[in-house]
Amino acid sequence: MVMGGTATPALMAALAITTKPLFFFRVTAAVAKAGVRVCFFVVGFPRTLKSKNKNMSQSKPLCLLAAVVLSSFLSVAASAQNYRILLSNDDGIDSPLLHTLYHALVALPDTEVLVSAPADNQSGSSQSSGVSPLRVSRYELEGEFIGYAVAGRPADAVRFAVVEFGREQPFDLVVSGINRGANVGDVSHLSGTVGAAMEGLYHGIPAIAVSEDTSGVDTRASARFAASLVRRYQRQGALEGIVLSVNIPRDELRGVVVRPMGDSYLYTSDYELIEDNGDERVYERVRDIVPSDNQDSDTWAWQQGYITLTPLQFDWTAHQLIDEIESWSLSLPD
Repeated sequence: MVMGGTATPALMAALAITTKPLFFFRVTAAVAKAGVRVCFFVVGFPRTLKSKNKNMSQSKPLCLLAAVVLSSFLSVAASAQNYRILLSNDDGIDSPLLHTLYHALVALPDTEVLVSAPADNQSGSSQSSGVSPLRVSRYELEGEFIGYAVAGRPADAVRFAVVEFGREQPFDLVVSGINRGANVGDVSHLSGTVGAAMEGLYHGIPAIAVSEDTSGVDTRASARFAASLVRRYQRQGALEGIVLSVNIPRDELRGVVVRPMGDSYLYTSDYELIEDNGDERVYERVRDIVPSDNQDSDTWAWQQGYITLTPLQFDWTAHQLIDEIESWSLSLPD
């Protein structure tokens, strides 16, 4: 096989034992998974073998040659199929937590990572969308291009990358984070980190959302844990139709548990007036931390020092109430 103008040693060896004249034709194979075009040559049978009078034993070297060619092509195709990850967040593309996670993901074997994240902080934006048009800028980290800063919300950043850069080379996974602040319990509904992951799911791409406490956390360890989950997905397949929400607490970690969504650990207790300009006033929200009393929930486990994993999905339907509401026998208004 000839690739990029260079013959492989295996092919040269096969050619050395083939004494009959050969004819060639050029084939271009698209390895769609990685978006790589591989140009190679397929070695055809000698014209002389078309004659029924020739000894068919002459075809043995050609069978060996064909096997070498096929084996080489399959090897190149397999190596070209990198696992494509779209990385985003809601804290903004300048977040050092995102950068730490980026470094952990690009260190995985056979992995390609593209960042598409909000240009500035968009915390609490859930899966909402901003206004058009979008302003998008190339972004470099330590002098290396890693992706794009999108002047929009987390869902905008993910949607833009999926449509513009995932059409011909689909992403295998969306990873959102690492977020500064936990997204356990009902807080998940407000989270732009979870919203970015949900946007990936909206486009049929499995996703992982990663969040950690605001202090007292080893972010590099959080990134390594997230990368280990990605590696598991890479090897064994992702959870289809699911956002896996990961939350990492502060201080000493007691273990890893899987729990359903629980109650909210954040409660808005007041709005403090910080500026009064007559017709316009400026308020600062006052939030309290609320301990959970539901020991079966992710909120409680996270507050007790456990890394929590919670599988999330789009369906918010209260299925147990479908029959009851149907029994109301509602009709159109007169």
